[in-house]
Amino acid sequence: MSKSPKSTDPLSQTLHSVFGYQQFRPHQREIIEQLMAGDSAFVLMPTGGGKSLCYQLPALLRPGVGIVISPLISLMKDQVDALQANGVSAAFYNSSLDAETARRVLARLHNQELDLLYVAPERLMRRDFIERLRQTEIALIAIDEAHCVSQWGHDFRPEYAQLGQLDELFPQVPRIALTATADPQTREDIRRVLGLMQAHCHITGFDRPNIRYSALEKHNPFNQLRQFLSTHQNEAGIIYALSRKRVERLTAQLYEKGVRAAAYHAGLSAGQREWVQEQFLRDEIDVVVATVAFGMGIDKPNVRFVVHYDLPKNIESYYQETGRAGRDGLPAEALLLFGAQDIVLVRQLVETGENPERVRIELHKLNTMVALAESVTCRRQVLLNYFGEQLEEGCGNCDLCLDPPQTFDATEDARKALSCVYRVGQGFGIKHVIDVLRGLDNERIRRLGHNQLSTYGIGADKSELEWSSLIRQLIHHGYLLQDIEHYSVLRLTPEARPVLRGEKTLQLALPRIRDKAKRKPKAPKGAEAIGEYDQALFERLRALRKTLADEAGVPPYVVFGDTSLLLMARDKPTESEEFLQISGVGEAKLERFGDEFMNAIARHATDTP
Repeated sequence: MSKSPKSTDPLSQTLHSVFGYQQFRPHQREIIEQLMAGDSAFVLMPTGGGKSLCYQLPALLRPGVGIVISPLISLMKDQVDALQANGVSAAFYNSSLDAETARRVLARLHNQELDLLYVAPERLMRRDFIERLRQTEIALIAIDEAHCVSQWGHDFRPEYAQLGQLDELFPQVPRIALTATADPQTREDIRRVLGLMQAHCHITGFDRPNIRYSALEKHNPFNQLRQFLSTHQNEAGIIYALSRKRVERLTAQLYEKGVRAAAYHAGLSAGQREWVQEQFLRDEIDVVVATVAFGMGIDKPNVRFVVHYDLPKNIESYYQETGRAGRDGLPAEALLLFGAQDIVLVRQLVETGENPERVRIELHKLNTMVALAESVTCRRQVLLNYFGEQLEEGCGNCDLCLDPPQTFDATEDARKALSCVYRVGQGFGIKHVIDVLRGLDNERIRRLGHNQLSTYGIGADKSELEWSSLIRQLIHHGYLLQDIEHYSVLRLTPEARPVLRGEKTLQLALPRIRDKAKRKPKAPKGAEAIGEYDQALFERLRALRKTLADEAGVPPYVVFGDTSLLLMARDKPTESEEFLQISGVGEAKLERFGDEFMNAIARHATDTP
């Protein structure tokens, strides 16, 4: 494609003519101008914030080819498909290509026919490929998913560490490292490893205001999941579970209930995983139930929800996985289901690590994840605070802001629970302590003589779920310790003494165990202000998009995203100039798809009384 736009502002002209956008998002222009000037940059920008454009656009305008280092084959394919639909000369070079196709890609690289080339780090750093690049004019080098570089990141990949050599191999080429998730320690590690300590640093914020965050204590979790899915019928979503076995079981249960669901985990063949991903991208499957093996390569903008059926190991993973919802800026939901057993299981997994320092850090990160799940204040505040970003007021778009939890004076109940832990000798787990508190008459309690304790039956007025929530909060607030090494028995901490002596009062939250559907919030901040639109026309355009996508062999969003269709259904453009004003419509897409969509809009106007 041409690299010399006629506009006096080539950045804005290319933004509109190629990508179909009227204006840059925050920080994009500044980053692009720095790369255009030959400077390097480190960019931390939330998923859906427009990271890709920061290197794609300058790669089109600077002489040479933009080299993009990406960790997953599927991610490369999705981005190349989308670029080609916009008329950009893009390709990927990885192990999925047969020998002949790989030779053709290298020939296009040698003949300077490519604007962008996506490549995996292990292939990039091969000596023969480096030599080939030395003979090629390079516009820039982009390192995507840069958190993989850091050993303290949540997805460390040793081969990424070799990318630090690029500074010496290509000293005159601007480099940009990009990630959506990195705490301050990980950010510094990325910049150090990649030699970007002197580069421009852009921390654009972590907030995804269009995502509604919710969490529920597990109480018949499959029913809770079904209740949630009933508000998202025929919408695309991802459900994460901790084990392959649970993934398989959940998928079967959902399929039996009529949900178009498929399983995805590392135990499946590569062909099966690829099939599931392709069906999901093409809207043939609504829900993917997956382990964390799924998602990094998913560039699907219309994922409307993400559910964590089990507790993630850290906030970085939770943030990245929930960030796969609502990439198009439209309202989306993230639901977290968690229970005490989840915490025990994840803690045991973490503690099997061989590096004591890494185990220490991962345990700290797990504790912060538990704090987020158990929070009784705005979840977005807790989430953003972890990444060093402050939100002064509640977000208005999480379950705790929309439906604040009730608190109560838990001092007396806490004293009962702490006393019971002490009376049973600090040698039993949560369930046994609750059984004693509630005065259950079973063989174990009688055999141990715990039916003779002064705390036996003093909590009979509360349910097992109420006591479980209270004890879990006591653990969270540091009054009880769950000893993982000794069968998760409960032990008192020094902080429990003032409570037991009546010197301290406690306010705790009532458990959130209801299955009721939450009321719909007002339009969340950050969602595009589409306003009123023709729902019937939108569905008609969706059907047309699916047909065209299937014919082209690409996912529907490569044709147009949901936001573009909503704007078409609102503005009903039937002339080329009007159609070009729709966000996401560039010149290539106008030429390729414009007539069919404008004809559909015109026919709809005729068909509608």
